Amino acid sequence: MTAKHGGTKITINYVAEKAGVSKTTVSRFLNGRFEMISADTRERIASVVEELDYRPNRIAQSLKSRSSRTIGCLVSDIGSPFSSILVKGISSVLNEQGYRLILADSEDNPVNERNAIDSFLESQVDGLIVNSTGANDRFLLQLRDNGLPVVFADRCLSIPGEIDTVETNNTEMTCSCMQYLSRMGYTKVGFFANGIGKNTTRMARLSGYLKTMEEVFGYDGRDTVYEYVSHGDGSGCADKILKFITTYSQERVALFAVNGVAMLDILNALQKMKLQAGADVGVCGFDNWGWADLIPPGITTIAQDSFAVGAEAAKIILDRLSGEGDPACRKIVLPSKLEVRGSTVR
Repeated sequence: MTAKHGGTKITINYVAEKAGVSKTTVSRFLNGRFEMISADTRERIASVVEELDYRPNRIAQSLKSRSSRTIGCLVSDIGSPFSSILVKGISSVLNEQGYRLILADSEDNPVNERNAIDSFLESQVDGLIVNSTGANDRFLLQLRDNGLPVVFADRCLSIPGEIDTVETNNTEMTCSCMQYLSRMGYTKVGFFANGIGKNTTRMARLSGYLKTMEEVFGYDGRDTVYEYVSHGDGSGCADKILKFITTYSQERVALFAVNGVAMLDILNALQKMKLQAGADVGVCGFDNWGWADLIPPGITTIAQDSFAVGAEAAKIILDRLSGEGDPACRKIVLPSKLEVRGSTVR
């Protein structure tokens, strides 16, 4: 868009010159991409834009206020009950305060995640709630440092630094579950994960597992960690389960699922192998999804309050936007509960 100002043709180059910045910086500003622009520079450009009437007044006012009353929420797997309930918790708090939620699903893919973040920035969201893959954490920290409120929900930073975080007690509950299995007479526990990578939640659970294997079971748990690619039908982990059971055929063994997806894979694989949870092999893991009570003999799970995780994350975002509360980074760790059922009792 161009206009006239005192006989001078207004172009983006003229705006940049008046603001004392580059054309690229003005372009980023006008497109809502503030991640590389300091607060002072944003204010200076906004002032020039408004003075020159380079953009329609409606947009200039929006740029000046930088308030869209919209929060971007990025989850790693919207198909997971954990994620959908997490979003419900976020939405319940934001709706009460008149904020709109924009949702994106990264499918645990770093490229999808970065594209979604860029899209949120173009939409000029007031803040971000992220279930991070870990690959874009440095960029998210940079956004936070440049004034955009960012809260991590369920997962933590994968790099050194601090950011507002709401999570559950993953390491502690994994240790508690392993100790319970030891009391039930299990002598070997296999840790099954549909990938770990930079996923800090899975890393925390692995840490608790390894710690308890050494301190309680008396062996190096790294020998019984099995990562695989999930295909949704159990085929990805079937050979790993068979290897574990065969290797430790003289032991009383249990399978631990890092999350609900891994649990479904394990149960599918056992069904195809004609093995029964509880009677033939112990089965337990994270995510107390609704079917855990329904599948015989009942599946022992670690129940997390994902609704509360989402609600607390939304409350932090609102506090940051209002300037209320302690300015220091917050880390909220919510409790989980071990739900014992027949799959670990025989």
